[in-house]
Amino acid sequence: MGIVLHDYQTTLKTRASLTGTGVHSGKEVSISFVPADADTGIVFQLFNGAEQGREFRALVSEVGATDLCTMLGDPAGEHIATVEHIMAALFGLGIDNVAVEIDGSEVPIFDGSAMAFVEAIDQAGIETLSVKRRYIR
Repeated sequence: MGIVLHDYQTTLKTRASLTGTGVHSGKEVSISFVPADADTGIVFQLFNGAEQGREFRALVSEVGATDLCTMLGDPAGEHIATVEHIMAALFGLGIDNVAVEIDGSEVPIFDGSAMAFVEAIDQAGIETLSVKRRYIR
């Protein structure tokens, strides 16, 4: 486990899945981290049963609210809340490209840290892609 520092983009070697409870909703939620191609970025995919709903890219322009948690999407409509712990795990492990599939509107809280996500991602493994990272200068 740890940060892999290099000039090439990364994704996961295999899928990693977790189930937990949303801190605000109290509902059980399942999430999966799915490997993604280079230049995909971090994309949250909301699922309703087997049907994929809206996609939310991890971009500041997608942030709909920051009261109590970071929410992607429309607070009054489709959204995914409490994404900050996943984002911390992905950044800390140097993951550039991943699809995060979620079957509820809130990320599970687990122990309140990013550790459950870090452990799941670490177990899935990190794959280095053949495309160089692009940096903001």
